[in-house]
Amino acid sequence: MLVITVWDVNHGNATYIRTPNNRHLVVDLGDTADFSPLRTLLARGVRQLDGAIVTHPHRDHLDDIFNFQLLSPRALWRPNHLSEADIRRGNRATDMAIIQKYLEINREFNGPVGAADDLALPANFGGATFQVFVPHFCETANLNNHSLVVVVSYAGLKMVIPGDNEAPSWAELLEDPAFVRAVKGADILLASHHGRQAGYCAELFDAMGKPRLVVISDGRSGDTSATSLYSSQASGWTVFDAAGASETRYCLTTRRDGHITINLGWTANDPQHRNFINVTTTNVNVAKLVARHQAR
Repeated sequence: MLVITVWDVNHGNATYIRTPNNRHLVVDLGDTADFSPLRTLLARGVRQLDGAIVTHPHRDHLDDIFNFQLLSPRALWRPNHLSEADIRRGNRATDMAIIQKYLEINREFNGPVGAADDLALPANFGGATFQVFVPHFCETANLNNHSLVVVVSYAGLKMVIPGDNEAPSWAELLEDPAFVRAVKGADILLASHHGRQAGYCAELFDAMGKPRLVVISDGRSGDTSATSLYSSQASGWTVFDAAGASETRYCLTTRRDGHITINLGWTANDPQHRNFINVTTTNVNVAKLVARHQAR
């Protein structure tokens, strides 16, 4: 089973992936004032990350970076074509302590990734593969448009994890036949740019088709402006909350649903060799809980 957790880090992004052979990767390094995903992994017994992917160097994707070295990542993927000057120009002066730490770490990972950590080789990650796509040609004034997009595949299922890509970088990526092939038939999409209208791309769904679910990592309700658009593009899937209640959902948000865990895998002892998707959240749907009690 492949386990993907989208952490609730308010207006930020942080995703943890445990592969079927118990390797550990993260995509982005968001945190909150009272919650560190990296320290949480350490407390749960993860002693080293096999890889870290930073989609782009903005603070809300980097806030946990001062805990990065606690987990001694073996490899780092990031938009390495950006210069240090590009990165400094693309961030606010008030965020420079975090950006400086990112640049220090960036300099440390200056060699090629070893064959044992090649994301594209299924044997490395228990049958899972990770394709990383990089838009190169957008203006560097907006670092969102240099965000990596990660396509995770396992058991005939796919999840697409972008950064804060906006229209110019989506247009560039959709010109790449390899990207179009990779996203086609995706089952779950993590919405770009925290579900904002600026990150929504109708043409992406033309290439991808209807995913079962869209997940939005967001903070205040005002941060997210395209939830209804994303809901209209999804076909729906059963989601279980922390109390065990289930309902068909089209769009999940960390603001409402808390940490969101997605399990992808093969059904055990199934002669038809079917796959499965199981989605759970850490928050409780209070309205459904009340309705269940009233029905008793």
